[in-house]
Amino acid sequence: MLRMEEVSKSYKHRGQLVKALDGAAVHITKGDFVSVVGPSGSGKSTLLLMLGGMLSPTSGRVLLGDRSIYDLSSDRRARLRKESIGFVFQTFNLVPYLTALENVQIPLYLAGADEGAQEQTASALLERVGLGDRLDHKPTELSVGQQQRVALARMLANDPSVILADEPTGNLDPETADQVIGFFEDCNKEGRTIVMVTHDPKAAERAKRTLKLRDGKIISEQEQSLHVA
Repeated sequence: MLRMEEVSKSYKHRGQLVKALDGAAVHITKGDFVSVVGPSGSGKSTLLLMLGGMLSPTSGRVLLGDRSIYDLSSDRRARLRKESIGFVFQTFNLVPYLTALENVQIPLYLAGADEGAQEQTASALLERVGLGDRLDHKPTELSVGQQQRVALARMLANDPSVILADEPTGNLDPETADQVIGFFEDCNKEGRTIVMVTHDPKAAERAKRTLKLRDGKIISEQEQSLHVA
């Protein structure tokens, strides 16, 4: 489903060469739920952005299915992201002057859906995340947890097969964080593949397996005993 083959990413910072990733090799099968953990600066977000087709490697290959993502043109790569990948970030990236409904409609509008279908799908998704009574509320009229749920609904608008989440519970209280991870578990049960970067050990443990990074290298992989038959 998703593969990294000896992927490295280097850049210069104040004249020094920094390796954000160093020979990373990852194989994520369809329907997997993987948490990625490690200290700040270990390469977690770099790995996630590369899997999502948003940051090209210095060397190595990243594949989605049988397609080498960075051998595609930028337009085809953007189309692949739009059709197959949903992103969730710690900062929710909601448009402040749009309502919850309108924020969820954005990817549907970009995909060319007619207005009626946009509203119907966006309403159903907001209902799914428990915000059916907040359709007309703007982000500033919603709690932090409600804003994250709008972002989750928007992420599902184009029905992605892959979900990439970067610290999705980082700004949330424990109860709301638990609800968000439960939402990911439900998405995973539907057959979606999930890769989640997190600093939260409790969130990481609820994935099917965990990758640990340090200094740009994958230093260990652990399958969670909860999910072992």
